[in-house]
Amino acid sequence: MPRENRKRGKKHKAKATEEAPSYEEPQLDLEPQVGPSWIVAASKEDEDFNPEAPFGYVDTDVKAYFRTVDIQIREWQENRQELLNDEVTVDPNAEKHMFFVAALSEMRGKEKELATDPDCSIILERMAYSMDDFVRRVFLDSLSGSYAALVKHRFASHVCQTLFTVISETIAREAMGTLALASESAEGELRTATDLVLDICKELLPSINSLLMDPFASHVIRALLGLLCPSLNRTSSDETSPGTVRSKKSAQWKSRQGPLMSVFTDKKGKSKEVTARSTLPEFRAMSQKIVEAIRNELGDNEVRALAADKVASPCLLMLLNVEAELEMADEHGSLMDRVTVGAVSASLENRTSIEPSDYLGTLFRDPTSSHLLEIILSRASDKAFALIWNAYIKGKLPRLSVHPVGNFVVAKALERVDAIQLETTYEELQGVWEKMITTSRTGVLRAAVVRSIALRSLEQNAIEAALSALNIASDEDKKYFVSCMLSLKTLPVYISAIGPQLPAEITYEKRGKKDNEPSSQSTIQGSLLLQNLLKLSSPHNQPVIDSLATLDSSELLKIAHNATSSRVLDVLLDSETVPIKAKRSFVQSFIGSYHLLVDDRIGSRVGDRCFAFADTYLKEKIARSLIPQEQTLAGSYYGKFFSRNLNLYLLKRRPDEWKTFQSQKKANNNSTITTTLSIVNDASELPFTEAADSSETKKKRKREARVKDEIDELFDSVHNKKKSKSDKIAVTADSSPAVKVAKGPLTHKPTDRGLRDVFDAIRAAPKTDFKVKGRAKHRA
Repeated sequence: MPRENRKRGKKHKAKATEEAPSYEEPQLDLEPQVGPSWIVAASKEDEDFNPEAPFGYVDTDVKAYFRTVDIQIREWQENRQELLNDEVTVDPNAEKHMFFVAALSEMRGKEKELATDPDCSIILERMAYSMDDFVRRVFLDSLSGSYAALVKHRFASHVCQTLFTVISETIAREAMGTLALASESAEGELRTATDLVLDICKELLPSINSLLMDPFASHVIRALLGLLCPSLNRTSSDETSPGTVRSKKSAQWKSRQGPLMSVFTDKKGKSKEVTARSTLPEFRAMSQKIVEAIRNELGDNEVRALAADKVASPCLLMLLNVEAELEMADEHGSLMDRVTVGAVSASLENRTSIEPSDYLGTLFRDPTSSHLLEIILSRASDKAFALIWNAYIKGKLPRLSVHPVGNFVVAKALERVDAIQLETTYEELQGVWEKMITTSRTGVLRAAVVRSIALRSLEQNAIEAALSALNIASDEDKKYFVSCMLSLKTLPVYISAIGPQLPAEITYEKRGKKDNEPSSQSTIQGSLLLQNLLKLSSPHNQPVIDSLATLDSSELLKIAHNATSSRVLDVLLDSETVPIKAKRSFVQSFIGSYHLLVDDRIGSRVGDRCFAFADTYLKEKIARSLIPQEQTLAGSYYGKFFSRNLNLYLLKRRPDEWKTFQSQKKANNNSTITTTLSIVNDASELPFTEAADSSETKKKRKREARVKDEIDELFDSVHNKKKSKSDKIAVTADSSPAVKVAKGPLTHKPTDRGLRDVFDAIRAAPKTDFKVKGRAKHRA
């Protein structure tokens, strides 16, 4: 067969076209269609598109290079302190600058591909903290036009989030007039960071509603809102709290990536100038546009549906904060009005009551929506809050206060109630306080006590509520008040847990074995309650003070050595409402046990506070009680610092000087700043010679104020004998101007000063060194 006949289909097609050319068209028309007519076959470009890499894949060599970049930055961040301590003459940042210039040049043109790569996205985040203002602006500008796709990407969204976080420092510097200029070789005009952020907002504004519910874009929108309104970052600084930029899962993952900070500076986290920055007028207008766009495009039911969505609820929470910051919440049709089902509109119409809604009632018990309700109760106007209180909280406090979720909402509402609403709270919860202790849900009780302190009313109700919660009725049982509250147990449970009373002669060391028992463990909730109860007015905080006074020394030591319960003792000494007599008796209760108190990391801090509070008489009493334990304190790792403040050596030899020193020390601590400023001003006004004389006088006074010992006394006795002889003999030495003086007592003796330096050197040197040297000399 000829070769041309073996070509597949070519000869037959040509033959068919020649013989029946008119039959081919109907054959194509009669071909059966696969699927409906509205389905269009995908093009080759659509088939090659991958949503995981919308801008293409990163080359293997480039990815390997950026892995080395990540390793080098991690090494610099981990060894930061060692590099700072090294004394080098060469600039330590010179190598880093060259390294970053090379990395940035390699990144040029590949920003989008690197941002969407699973391995390189975290490397870009790490590099963003070390970029200067100009490079950050270049990075933001290189991603322009693609933010709508980047914020919805799994990995690129976190890159955008980090950029919005670090660019706030650049915006703060631009607001103060510091603008990083481009080099002369740069092409085109680079926009400022403020203009770049505004353009990004304009790019995302048409699709803002869909981005709120996107699982990857929602946290980027929150970061953008935090950038536009810096005041939101101050109210939600904790990354694990609801409504913040990162979720709990994302924050935990970020913490495993090592320190994310600049390798050129020592600043960690946000700088002070960023936190102090006020909202720019342009950002305020853009925030208003975002809120208005959501209002116009979403209906009432759609806004309420966002509250129950785990992705959109944190965004709605921040939008309510932004709306309140812009003073747009107290309006008809606002986001807060829609979420509260018309409570804001009812307050504007001066209505006295509203009909409760089942939707808002469910928010009290939903773990996701309850955070949103807390923001509503704290941000709503006084009239709207009163309507919500009467419709949804009043009359339902017994059930909501012990609910696993609702108790947090009630505690937030109690932060802004008035005296009448607080009195209603105490009346409704009269028989529910004990259940809060048994269920360990004490937020409502603590909020009620704090509000009583703020209003300075119903304080007796607060202490009665605390006693009722612990099931303490008689005066005899009040001695267990502190112990029960710290362990967060009612009195019957606590007594059954501690078992039979131990004999009084058991020492603290033997009794310390019970510290690990459940009955002796201190809880944070109980410690916070006791701290707030001590801040009540003088007659009302007496049960707590009396309970502390009845504790024996071993129990007080156990409280003082615990990091949680020791805060109660700090408030006892610092609170203005606690009588001075009670504070003095508390400090005196440790006399005889101070060596045990300060022999601990936490207890040494409590001991320092007690000694700082005491007056001179009480300080002497404490110090004399520790003279037999001087060697014990000197050998203690923590007690030796407390022993230095006591200065027992001076107390034993010159008690009057010790008392004067302690009294002046307390007065000097209060006026240190004022004295320093006055000295600086006086020195600046004096001429140069007088200022020099004053400095010499200060040095002389320091030497005179130094505590003297046996060598000083010996030196002074010799000096006084020489002075008495100099009164009778006139020293004249014309050849030596250094010792030429007039008749009378000697006023300048350089040999004496040198002799004093010799004695100082002998006193400072260890005794063992002299013994060793003496033995070596004797052997030689």
